[in-house]
Order: sequence, then structure tokens, then C-alpha cells
Amino acid sequence: MTTQPPDGPLIIQSDRTLMLETAHPLYGPCRDFLGLFAELVKSPEYIHTYKVSPLSMWNAAALDIPFEAILDGLHRFSRYEPPGNVLSDIKEWYGVYGQLVLTKESLDRLRLQVFDKVILYRISRNEDLAGFWKESVTDGWLVDTDQRGNVKQALVKAGYPVKDLCGYAAGDALALELKDVDTAGNAFALRDYQEEAVDIFYQGGRSSGGNGIIVLPCGSGKTIIGLGVISSIAGHTLIISTNNVSVHQWRNELLAKTSLDPDAVGEFTGLAKNIKPVTITTYQMLTYRQNKTEPMHNLNIFSQNNWGLIIYDEVHMLPAPVFRATTGIQAKRRLGLTATLVREDGKEDDVFALIGPKRYDIPWKTLENKGFIAEALCTEYRVSLPPDEEVQYALASKRQRFRIASENSLKIDIARELIANHPDDSIMIIGQYISQLETMAAALAAPLITGKTRHPDREKLYGDFKRGTCRVLVVSKVANFAVDLPDANVMIQISGTFGSRQEEAQRLGRILRPKKKLSRFYTLVSKGTDEQEFALNRQLFLVEQGYKYEIRYFDPGS
Repeated sequence: MTTQPPDGPLIIQSDRTLMLETAHPLYGPCRDFLGLFAELVKSPEYIHTYKVSPLSMWNAAALDIPFEAILDGLHRFSRYEPPGNVLSDIKEWYGVYGQLVLTKESLDRLRLQVFDKVILYRISRNEDLAGFWKESVTDGWLVDTDQRGNVKQALVKAGYPVKDLCGYAAGDALALELKDVDTAGNAFALRDYQEEAVDIFYQGGRSSGGNGIIVLPCGSGKTIIGLGVISSIAGHTLIISTNNVSVHQWRNELLAKTSLDPDAVGEFTGLAKNIKPVTITTYQMLTYRQNKTEPMHNLNIFSQNNWGLIIYDEVHMLPAPVFRATTGIQAKRRLGLTATLVREDGKEDDVFALIGPKRYDIPWKTLENKGFIAEALCTEYRVSLPPDEEVQYALASKRQRFRIASENSLKIDIARELIANHPDDSIMIIGQYISQLETMAAALAAPLITGKTRHPDREKLYGDFKRGTCRVLVVSKVANFAVDLPDANVMIQISGTFGSRQEEAQRLGRILRPKKKLSRFYTLVSKGTDEQEFALNRQLFLVEQGYKYEIRYFDPGS
């Protein structure tokens, strides 16, 4: 066991709180170490606070991070002797993963094996789980095959993750190869980390692989990893994405970089409903219904086709109806792609149970240092409210206060100043409220894209931006996801969805495509307001990924 230095950067408390000193010389290595098994919950200037949970330890175990390495790191970085109860808790949580294994017994039965006698006893006494057991066996129970997803979801809610080794249906065969040169004449090959992610997910077709989440930053080629997985599995594939723009981008990448014929790739959207060997749709399309009493007929696409693979793009956005549909398709391989596993609804355990554990993760700064994503500087500007808006804020309800602060009219002035400071850059201004964006676009004489912008008009504006004929583009939250603007290198965020860390990840990712220019990410918040408090939560994501952000102040009246 490595003896901890007396002045380590980490203080471990008995309530499982891990406090990391940011000014310490070992801050960077310790931050990267904690990212393997802990979650950042607070990030003020000097002390960052992490926590460990059963789910974070299960993901560490699923990634095959040796527990001895976690234990050694805690002793190595800790300023004081780690509390014994914390070490006992994390050892217990880590050890639970792999104690429950689900295997195929027969065509209509699965076997749940429980290797820990204490867990076996506890589960046997859990009345909420009793309905799943069809027959008791020496080390567990037999379960109906069609309950595969339901039993995993119920067990993870009870604190017992299941390692699913039942295997997968092959699905209809699909022959395709990845090209060496894409249709634009550019050399194409998976990067080392992309090949590694594909291999770790697929695991040579063994039952231990074939489900789970790959966590990588926007701009690092998650779509390319998807192509690699499709090629490895060689089966009919359903791809679910966030919007029609993403659907088109998936189609373009499939046709540009694989041997697939255009007739083999279909889009299932409001404009076209073509089921093909590779079909691309959206979460919104799958959950569409005319009114709340109508069933979601499009969810049948999961079960009416013999898919060999289902890809959940931006899996952290998975809506509840798609969760429910996913419980019934556990025999199909499932790949989740995301830049962050954080969900605002707290359903990370459902993602773990129904899509799979985290299979691959790599720090954003690691990819930046290797030149695979752009270097980025993050700055928060705290902007005073004008006197009349300050009065409105003081008299408003809590929810109204957030919007008043978000729509601070002085943000127009600082946006104009920032644009002037970046005369040769491609700038995106993004926000939450349409009225604010309309005012901003009018003041800057810049084009605006919202959800109501017609698709042809949207594509034209994106094209103008790519060509450089449009240097400043104002966009709503439709640009949070799957907008391919590789030359964008400045993002000015004027408002957001309360304290959404996942939104922060997506927005920063819009400017991280590799380029020669430095990328700049500006966030404008109203000083001393609820918006500033929510911004602290959004910044957790930046700190998790190793970014430092600078605080500046803008007060034209001072």
C-alpha cells in the first residue's frame, strides 16, 4: 500500500464527501483519478467537492478499473488517512457488480445467478421482486425471457446491478465495409481511441459485450464509432437521434464512409417513413401521438423489425417512453453515445440497467492534448442588471426572476463587444428564450435559427456560416445537438436551461472540432442573481473535463 503524502490534495470525509484543493500541485492528476469513479457536485474556486455512489462504483467495475487502483489512489492523494467506513462502502458497492449474472437457460427462461449468499437472502425477502421468479434454483431463480429488461431495471432500483450474459439475436445480416477514402476523396480510418471504443463495446461478439455507453466529447467522432460498431456487427441497424438535422448527418456519414448503397439507408421522420436495413429516426418521432390518449404507434418500430443493433445517439436525452420500449428489446445489441452521462431527471440507473454500463470514457483534455479536439478557453462574464430590470427582478417570483436575469438587456452590449474582439472568427450566439434571441439578432443584424426555421432556410444559413459568408449566427437550443459547423470557434451563451450540465457539454462541443484557431466559450450571466447560482452547476461539467474558466465583470455604468 502506498503511504499517503502529508500534504496531499484530497480530504476524504466520513460522509463519503471527497474535497479536492484546486491550488495543489497534484490537483490535475487527482482530478483525473477521481473522474474514474466519483461525481463532481460542487466547484467553487478553491475546493471542489466530489461524491461516490453505488452507480459510480458499478460503472468503475464495468470498466474493469481494478479496485486496488482506486484504493491505492485514495491513499496516495489523501491528506489524511481515509475513513474506514468510506473504504468499506466503496469496496462493497464495487463488489456488488458481477455478483448477479443473468444467463440464458432455455428458449423461454433465463437464469439469474446470485453468487453472494447475503444478497441472495435479501433478494429472496424482497416482496417487490417476488413476481419475477418463476422457479427457484440453488443459486437464484429462473425468469421469463420477456422479463429480461424489467427484472434488470427492478434489481438496479433495489441496489443490485445485473451483469447480463444472455447474448443477443443476430438480426438480419447487413454486408458493409468502411471505406479507406470517403466520397470527398479524403483518407478515412478510425482513430486509435475510436477503434478501442468499438472493440471494447463489441468484444468480438461475445455475450459480455454488445450493450453499454460510450462517453466522448462532441467533435471527437462518436458517429464514426457508431459506423465502426455497425460494421463489426454487420446487422440491420436502427439509429435514434435528436432531430432531423442529426438524421441527415448520420445518413451523409453512412453514405460517405461505408460501402452502403443509398437504397439501404432510410429515414423515418415526419417527411419520410422508409424502413431500410439502416433506418435513422428521432426520439420525437418515436414518441409522437396526436393527443395524450392515443398510443405511440411509432414505438412499434423497435419490435416489428429484426434489428441486430440499436444506436441511441445523445443517450442522456432518452425519454421515458423509449425507456419503456427498451425493456422489451434486451435481445438486441444496444449502443448509447453521449458526451455526458448526467441526466437532469436522475435516471442514470435506468440507462445503466436498460442500455448498459459505461464501456468507454476518455477525458476531453486528453483528446485536446493529442490534437483530436480543439483547445478551448472558457470565460464567464457577470453582467449587472440595468436599474429598471433590477426593480423587476426584486418584485418577481422565483421562476420569473430567472428569466428576467437571463434576458438582461446589457447582454446585447457585451455580445457586441465580444464580436468586435473576434473580427476573424466564426461566432455562434446561443440562448434559451426566443424573444431574447430575436432581440439579439435584430440588434446585431445577424441571422437567426430556431425550431420554427424551415429546413431549407436552416440548411442555407448553416451553409453560409460554413463558407464564411455569414460570420455571426444566432441560434436557439436546436443547435445544442448534432449541428455540424466545424469552423465555429467562438460560442457566446446568453441564456440556458437553469443549471443543465448536459446542455453545457453540448454547447461547448459545438466549437471543439479540430482547427488551427483557439476556441473560446463565453457565458453571460446576470451578476448576483439566480442565474449566477445556476451557472455554478453548469460549470461543474467544465471542471469535470479539466477546463478552467475565468470570471470577468461587465458593468458599463461603473
